[in-house]
Amino acid sequence: MKLLRFGEKGNEKPGVLLNGVRKDCSGEFADWNAEFFRADGLARLRKYLASRGDRLPDVPDSARYASCIARPGMIMCIGLNYSDHARESNMTLPEEPIIFGKATNTLTGPNDEVEIPRKGDKTDYEIELGVVVGKDCTYLGSEEEAEAAIAGYCIVNDLSERSFQLERGGQWIKGKSCPGFSPVGPYLATADSLGDLDALSMELRVNGEIRQKGNTRHMVFKPAYLLYYLSQFMKLEAGDLISTGTPSGVALGMNPPAYLKKGDLAELTIDGLGVQKQRYI
Repeated sequence: MKLLRFGEKGNEKPGVLLNGVRKDCSGEFADWNAEFFRADGLARLRKYLASRGDRLPDVPDSARYASCIARPGMIMCIGLNYSDHARESNMTLPEEPIIFGKATNTLTGPNDEVEIPRKGDKTDYEIELGVVVGKDCTYLGSEEEAEAAIAGYCIVNDLSERSFQLERGGQWIKGKSCPGFSPVGPYLATADSLGDLDALSMELRVNGEIRQKGNTRHMVFKPAYLLYYLSQFMKLEAGDLISTGTPSGVALGMNPPAYLKKGDLAELTIDGLGVQKQRYI
């Protein structure tokens, strides 16, 4: 299944993608939020689509793509989780996942305009595989148990203002939490609708130029392990978002760095997860 949300900011509605067409599910479901996932909503949605999917109304073509999940309780991010990105950063591979948080109000639609922050001059892109938690979990016992707790996967652009992140006291969250710095979507794909999770190609372009071209096979720590690992330190809740790290090619690693500027268009794609397009203003 591929879950999406649509509509103007503050008035988003839940939907699905069926045979390439957006369908409105708001007549039966309130939203793709914590309550939905916590109440075994995916199973209920699957049953609903099997019996009534062909009768769902179409979403208007003009309707905005919203983030594919409602605002989560937590956005947790993983640093240096691709071997090629660690090399370009001149850093050794971590022995344990590097984790940091990001403000949840950064969540925005996959194609929304993103404002370069005030006094920011080093805004950077990071294409990442997002993992949405499917149920509340603490102290998971194995990676297999963790895999069963994953609702699905999506594209995340983990935007960063590097001057805030690296030059203002070393607290990464300051450079990660500017308004609009987490475009998510266009849809959430359940595992059964994806191919091999360890072989998903990823690509990010800026103004048509390929900047990042990677593959999930280069992940140091895989999604199920990350869920298992995080659950040993904190309670993960249904609907939470984990952004699993980025491959090489970020602006920070270029010589000279080529940060985003007003007017730039970023395009992101991951196999089976659609396309994002953001204009920077």
